[in-house]
Amino acid sequence: CSPAQCRRANASRRACLIARFNFIYAKDRLDAEICLKKFICDIEMVQRIIYVAALESFRAAKKAFWKVKIGVKATLAADHCGGPLSLECAVMNYIACHKELFDVCCCVREVVCALNVNPKLPCPSDVDFNVISCFIRELCSLAFLMQTLIPPLDVAFGIDGELFSRSMYYRSCDSDFTAPFVAYHVWPALMENGAVIVKGEVVTRK
Repeated sequence: CSPAQCRRANASRRACLIARFNFIYAKDRLDAEICLKKFICDIEMVQRIIYVAALESFRAAKKAFWKVKIGVKATLAADHCGGPLSLECAVMNYIACHKELFDVCCCVREVVCALNVNPKLPCPSDVDFNVISCFIRELCSLAFLMQTLIPPLDVAFGIDGELFSRSMYYRSCDSDFTAPFVAYHVWPALMENGAVIVKGEVVTRK
């Protein structure tokens, strides 16, 4: 395909994926909270779990993407006649159109395992993170497809106690609006080449 067609396809996918990210934040995240609240009374812990699940989903999906990309690139390169830029575009379009290349179930299992061993999530032993597997599955699928964009989209990794950034985060409604530091993160910001595309959400307290 021509460079112009590549740009149009990339822009269209980008808009759809950003909209899907916003929908997961507005709907699926709250559904996941409801599922976890049946087992955990502490709303802060519930929100921490969902935030870590989002980060781990992107981490696992990015790792899976690079494995798929290596195989697809080797296959397409054998018959490719254009330059390296057009090959990259062809690889990205091929992966975006062949979602079955991504083993999302394996990715979900990896995220659940990561939640189980995370020292910042000291949950009761009877809590099964598989109750939010549908939420994790959606995030993994979204994160995988976001890697097919040029440039790719990713989430920002936040640290408790960091200085609150108005350009990167919204304050949660139960925040101390005079506090300058982040107590914990509710949702990650979406980034593109170091720039904030969609703000995340944090709780600030003194």
